[in-house]
Amino acid sequence: MSAQPTTTSEQQRPGDPGPGSPDGLKAGLKNRHLSMIAIGGVIGAGLFVGSSAGIAKAGPAILISYALVGLMVVLVMRMLGEMAAADPTSGSFSAYADRALGRWAGFSIGWLYWFFWVVVLAVEATAGAVILEGWVPSVPQWAWALIVMVVLTATNLVSVASYGEFEFWFAGIKVVAIAAFIVIGGLAVFGVLPGSDNPGAGLDHLTDHGGFLPNGPGAILTGVLLVVFSFMGSEIVTLAAGESEDPQRAVSKATNSVIWRIAVFYLGSIFVVITLLPWDSKQIADKGSYVASLDSIGIPHAGQVMNVIVLTAVLSCLNSGLYTASRMAFSLGQRGDAPAAFARTNSRGVPQAAILGSVVFGFVAVWFNYQWKDTVFDFLLNSSGAIALFVWLVICFTQLRMRGIILRENPDKLVVRMWLFPYLTWLTIAMISFVLVYMLTDDAGREQVLLSALVAALVVAFALVRDKMSPSHQAKSTESKTKESVAP
Repeated sequence: MSAQPTTTSEQQRPGDPGPGSPDGLKAGLKNRHLSMIAIGGVIGAGLFVGSSAGIAKAGPAILISYALVGLMVVLVMRMLGEMAAADPTSGSFSAYADRALGRWAGFSIGWLYWFFWVVVLAVEATAGAVILEGWVPSVPQWAWALIVMVVLTATNLVSVASYGEFEFWFAGIKVVAIAAFIVIGGLAVFGVLPGSDNPGAGLDHLTDHGGFLPNGPGAILTGVLLVVFSFMGSEIVTLAAGESEDPQRAVSKATNSVIWRIAVFYLGSIFVVITLLPWDSKQIADKGSYVASLDSIGIPHAGQVMNVIVLTAVLSCLNSGLYTASRMAFSLGQRGDAPAAFARTNSRGVPQAAILGSVVFGFVAVWFNYQWKDTVFDFLLNSSGAIALFVWLVICFTQLRMRGIILRENPDKLVVRMWLFPYLTWLTIAMISFVLVYMLTDDAGREQVLLSALVAALVVAFALVRDKMSPSHQAKSTESKTKESVAP
């Protein structure tokens, strides 16, 4: 039976379970799915293709940039884990913001996050199409983008279990690839890899060629701006937990493991790159950090191997992006903040309208990318660029309020606790705010922050006006005036 949408927050608060399963969705994700989604969620295509720019700007000190952003993500995930373990729901931080900060907050951050992932769909579909066209040039790039989008849409429409299965294998390939890269590269760095063609590899690369900080301490912050967005997606596991067999256990496990995941996959792999080759190597700039590293130790066909891995990362991001956007749309529909059809599920427990609604805008964004890449699509890209940081900031402020709500309503559900509350929460707010302000000093970052802030301001303004004009708000205002008029 389809889940019936609610039209006001009084009818159903975010996180209230629907009949049969959480939020009216079917619990089709197994623990192994959630575990791999949690692990693979922090490994985006940006790690493979974007790390070379950060290395070029900061040199070996890019390790500090990754560590700072990693610390920020660990703290944000701990806060989100505290709320998600207590109240697993497909709306995740949007639903919690609705409860803790007000309906305007849940509405705003939910739609902004949806917008972010719809634009990501277009970016990743195009990136995947470029790789596939290189392999099969007889099929045009736009056709490959269409094929990729259609296949993954069909996957998400079948069932949540099919999404989980696809993501299990996509994430598994990424994890195995990076683990193999770290092991093989590490052996080469320490001179114990048989047949290695890179005798110059070693820890000396951390300090030669200008030292550990060749471009000065300020380059660390520039590196932060370049790597921060490659971490986006770690929060997906808290949305998916609502459709798992044991949401509380899944969230607790994912939250507790985020530290080693970031340490191994990000810091570990980047450490291998900058110890295999000098940070200013022309090979890193020309081929990309991972391909150049594999070439340096004589791995045959390194470029094609990395293309397969990057394509897997792209498909994983597309798959998860469509899932995430549709579940956020579903949650918004449940709370009356999106069309009621978005809150309905079919006989397989799939929010079909929410998926199709999200993918339609994804197709439109792909079309913009081919028609007006340097104008309309460039605007979409920049206006969603800083939304990741806005989302993390809202999670922090929400957790400050939600801790009290959880303790008041059901303290037994507080099984995951934010460390040193509220001091580390405020520290995280300060860190994210600093990054946003620092982005204003960077030419590319300034445009992203200003355009993202403009879009966010418009959405928040719409939410506030809508909230004020809602029947429930007007009823409360009338009740308040009545009480004042009869007061002695």
